[in-house]
Amino acid sequence: MKTGPISATVSDLPAAIPAVDWNNRKLFNLFWPLIVEQILIVTMGIVDMIMVSSVGEHAVSGVSLVDTINFLIITAFNAIATGGSVVASQYIGRKDEKSACCSARQLVYISVIISLFMMVLTMCLCRVLLRLIFGNIAADVMKSAQIYFTITAMSYPFLALYTSATALFRSMGNSKMPMRMAVLLNIIKLGGNFLFIYVFKWGVAGAALSTFFGRIIIALLLIHLLMRDKTRQINLYGLTRIYFEPAMIRRILNIGIPSGLETSMFQIGKILITRIFTAFGTASIAANAVSGTINSIAFMPGSGFGMGLLIIAGQCIGAGDYLAVKKYTKKIMILSYITYFVINVNIFIFMKPVVGVFNLSDEAFRLCLLFLKIHCITSTLFWCPSFVLPNALKAAGDARYIMVVAAGTMWIVRVCSAYFLAFVLGLGPVAVTIAMGADFLFRGIFFTKRWLGNKWIEKKVI
Repeated sequence: MKTGPISATVSDLPAAIPAVDWNNRKLFNLFWPLIVEQILIVTMGIVDMIMVSSVGEHAVSGVSLVDTINFLIITAFNAIATGGSVVASQYIGRKDEKSACCSARQLVYISVIISLFMMVLTMCLCRVLLRLIFGNIAADVMKSAQIYFTITAMSYPFLALYTSATALFRSMGNSKMPMRMAVLLNIIKLGGNFLFIYVFKWGVAGAALSTFFGRIIIALLLIHLLMRDKTRQINLYGLTRIYFEPAMIRRILNIGIPSGLETSMFQIGKILITRIFTAFGTASIAANAVSGTINSIAFMPGSGFGMGLLIIAGQCIGAGDYLAVKKYTKKIMILSYITYFVINVNIFIFMKPVVGVFNLSDEAFRLCLLFLKIHCITSTLFWCPSFVLPNALKAAGDARYIMVVAAGTMWIVRVCSAYFLAFVLGLGPVAVTIAMGADFLFRGIFFTKRWLGNKWIEKKVI
């Protein structure tokens, strides 16, 4: 459905197709699996690192270095999957299931092609990439990193399939299937780690193999489920009869590429900022690590709300029901604010005993509490319009605007102000937390202004 330039308000636009009625029960059924899935991802990462630590410090160091790179790879796959999810959701909203299935197949094709390229590049330049990014590292750490990097790189095509398939299930409003697969993946990884690390004594290779086999099993299972059932709104029937649709691929990449660049630049900016802590000693590094772990847990519900809003807004936009987009976005933003208020109030009340679990020094303990107090205030006020609201804009195809704003506020506000406050004004490591709050504020202002201005309506993808 093509639309011309729109100068009217949303209320002037009739709903061409009845949109899905996302009542409270449907919203609950969509959101709780998304939040549980995010919790599983974070907690599994912590458990995985604990199990690897039994091999030795060189193993933990090697795996953590590679995971930094792998996170950027996963970000790329998630970005492409986001593009496919937006396109498929809009077609579902239009009740055009044939085109939705076509977009699903194109998503799988391009994800696999990109993943194969990344796999070959990584396996051929493994050691070179590690040296280029991390410089000279100890021989035992380099050996562990190379082993882990090579084996996990072999799983990239299956990781791409897994990411694409779960995005397609969510596009249909089915968030329970990705959650179940996340549970199964965690069980496989835990079992594999126990067998390969503790029984077979394969060390870092064992940890990598459990991830490798887990991704293969889950990816093939998800693709099988989407291929076998032709009655699903989105299915992959006919996937093996490979046929490329350039126009459809462009629609996916027009969302996926800006989303990938946005997240990648954001992560690179965060890595640069962490260098500030190294200038102020071990206590600030430890305080940042602990506060970051606690904050990552607090962010999980918000990530779930954002993923759900992407699907709901996409379906409503596909139906041409912009009033529904406004209504559900407002409702989800309210739910997000309430959730963050409850979470941060609890963190504020119980932060001392929680931080005490980590056995920090007195200085690190004091800094960690200060970081958390500032973060509780700024994230309660500004996080939701900064990271939940832009998913509604992205669902409309306004990904380039989000990329420009996110990159601009990260580098100009967060990075520059963090260094200025820390070293010029002498505020020390607390400057990073203050700068992060300022980043939340300015992102929220730009995204809210864009949303209220209705310019995003002109960005419809299909």
